Amino acid sequence: MPNLLLLSGGIDSAALAAWQPPSSTLFIDYGQRPAAGEAVAASVIAQNLGLLHSSIRIDCSQIGSGMLAASEPVSVAPSAEWWPYRNQLLITMAAAWAIPRGFDTITLGAVASDSFHMDGKPDFFHAIDALLRIQEGSLRVSAPAITMTSVQLVKTSGISMGVLGWTISCHRGAESCGDCPGCNKHAGVLNDLRSKA
Repeated sequence: MPNLLLLSGGIDSAALAAWQPPSSTLFIDYGQRPAAGEAVAASVIAQNLGLLHSSIRIDCSQIGSGMLAASEPVSVAPSAEWWPYRNQLLITMAAAWAIPRGFDTITLGAVASDSFHMDGKPDFFHAIDALLRIQEGSLRVSAPAITMTSVQLVKTSGISMGVLGWTISCHRGAESCGDCPGCNKHAGVLNDLRSKA
């Protein structure tokens, strides 16, 4: 089953790539502020794991909001970094790219803590899987780590700390700012892994 993993350059998708190696990986620059740093991280991670890797750029910055778009969050945003319908947008773009290339599954590195956002909940992934399945091509959507914590995923994956060292999760720019929700999560996961080693 040829599956395509969305590789963001962050810890969760990198660990999933190591745990369940996909047929190929894809990085999407959708106009987010940290895209340049994420693109480098995703490429290096894929290379280190021996995975095929591609990247595409589709500038959606005009419809973004919050930290990732360098603007104020919209009134319904559950957090400062929320980008409207981001997972839905990424899955749709990935599916459109994947279908002519023979992939049948889009895989995401979502983990339990992502359920803070509606598009990070198991119900969302079930719904979008059903939506893609009834359309031409019958693609599937998979989030195999959705019930795991990031630490559990990393430990299960067997990914090396050397490869994890390339990951980036900043919401503000191409280099870690050290003080945004993404950087805080990233540092917390690495600290937990070191303390429990």
